[in-house]
Amino acid sequence: MNVKIKKLHPNAVIPSYSKPGDAGLDLTCVNKDFEYERGLLTLYFGIAIEIPEGHVGLLFPRSSIYKKDAILSNGVGVIDSGYRGEVMAKFRANSIEEFSVGERCVQLMIIPYPKVEFEEVNELSETERGTGGYGSTSLKSL
Repeated sequence: MNVKIKKLHPNAVIPSYSKPGDAGLDLTCVNKDFEYERGLLTLYFGIAIEIPEGHVGLLFPRSSIYKKDAILSNGVGVIDSGYRGEVMAKFRANSIEEFSVGERCVQLMIIPYPKVEFEEVNELSETERGTGGYGSTSLKSL
């Protein structure tokens, strides 16, 4: 799949896979002017991408983020196919020093999604789980 990308910053890095078989493309922080307000740190990647129609870009923190005192504020970032602005991520962090320029902070996955239409019904089909909620499939059956 070819995806159009535009560099918005002279030091922007085109996202890439670190290893063969990786699902996520690493994104690199490019600017020194991180925004830090009310415990939220905004990281900018200096790129805009054209997600193909029928696809979505999902931003996940890289696994190495566990070493930092930072959490992606919305869990998973969503880049819709109509968005053409700069790719960025907001982390809950204790300080602006958690990340540095040139660091790979998040990974991007571009995946297709189905177009869903709901059909209202009076009953749903039966399943083994039924209406069991949180913890209903835990190890109690072993």
